[in-house]
Amino acid sequence: MNTTTDAPGRAAQRIAPVIEQFLGGPPPVRIRMWDGSETGPADAPTVHVRSRRALRRLLWQPGELGLAEAYISGDIDLADNLADGLRAMRRASREQGLKAPRPGLADRVRAAGTALRLGAVGPRPPVPAARAGLRGALHSKARDRAAISHHYDLSNDFYALLLDETMAYSCGYWTSDAPDYGPADAQRDKLELICHKLGLRPGARLIDIGCGWGSLTLHAAARHGVRVTAVTLAAEQAAYVRGEVRARGLEDLVEVHRRDYRDVAGLPGFQGGYDAVSTVEMGEHVGDAEYPAFTALLHAVLRPQGRALVQQMSRGSTAPGGGAFIESYIAPDMHMRPLGETVELLEGAGLEVRDVESMREHYVLTVEAWHRTLEERWPEFVALVGEETARVWRLYLVGGALAFEERRMGVDQILSVRPGAGGSAGMPASRHGWYTEPGTVPAQRGDGAATPADGADRDKGAGR
Repeated sequence: MNTTTDAPGRAAQRIAPVIEQFLGGPPPVRIRMWDGSETGPADAPTVHVRSRRALRRLLWQPGELGLAEAYISGDIDLADNLADGLRAMRRASREQGLKAPRPGLADRVRAAGTALRLGAVGPRPPVPAARAGLRGALHSKARDRAAISHHYDLSNDFYALLLDETMAYSCGYWTSDAPDYGPADAQRDKLELICHKLGLRPGARLIDIGCGWGSLTLHAAARHGVRVTAVTLAAEQAAYVRGEVRARGLEDLVEVHRRDYRDVAGLPGFQGGYDAVSTVEMGEHVGDAEYPAFTALLHAVLRPQGRALVQQMSRGSTAPGGGAFIESYIAPDMHMRPLGETVELLEGAGLEVRDVESMREHYVLTVEAWHRTLEERWPEFVALVGEETARVWRLYLVGGALAFEERRMGVDQILSVRPGAGGSAGMPASRHGWYTEPGTVPAQRGDGAATPADGADRDKGAGR
């Protein structure tokens, strides 16, 4: 039973000094407590503290993670649209110059005293079931397998509901603002751009490391007649891609392997046998200490003049990247670094970086499209994965779009090549062919010069 010495309707007045103390200034939002009392600016977004358990969560887990878990469990909510609310809160915090001080022991004692008077002191609330609980050494194969499974094995049905028909779970490339241009178009344009940059043509060999649900693998094989080795660590993804390969009649072009990227050395033709290697938003899961070995792998799989395309999220030099919520509920053990560090690591492995293209604004559009789907089909998501997990994804998508919008996170396509004898790269003289209309991807002559691909040969290679 909760007890309090306060009269009804006083919770907001009691909590206001504590909030101001921990924020370093007045709250940038309106706060409505469980008893109906309110504090904070009247014209600001309203945060509804629905129960005393929200305060208990923050006592036991102060900071971002405690707030996130209070939202996930429904102990707090925003009366306004979550995206608009978070954006307004961040803007107000910047304008007010709020910088939370490090609370001392006396501050914590006063906060606990306030919580006691409000009847909010008690045992630690249960952690939401959606939180990852990884064990073992960081980036050991077993722990990496568990981390990947936590996120990507949620269920193929869930991702099929969230994503478009391409099943591409990565940043799209938005080339039009026409009303009939949507997420699937942006994903296909992204896949085609990657194929252009890699110079793929019928008969070329591509290894797709971290292939996801096979969007690039299937596109490269079906459209360009490429022989693809697809690698994923997620069981649900591997099963899905194998099913799609059979359904599309691509068995002669695609082979799917469920294995750790560190074990691809056992694949046929591993040493310098591939014309191209792609890794689309997989490098974030590799880890900081392991990344030099990962870039060495990209170099090792390629023949001389073979190309590597890395699409990867980045963080600013002082931005945190993932953060406590993302790493606890979405992508455990994820590591992002500034773009320049990734480029340095690729070149340190012997690859020559030839092109870097920022796609940050494209990710805002991509994530917002996923978020619209989540809201439009909210009852279906809740029925499929439960209320808590659906709220995890709402918070993740809204927060992710804001992180890209505000330049706290970025995403880039980095194209590099394994130089041949004497430093020859076999690259086209300009980028012109990469941005032509779909279906005009450049092919490589034997001398490495780019020439337009023949449409009839391309279609024959794609099996159409």
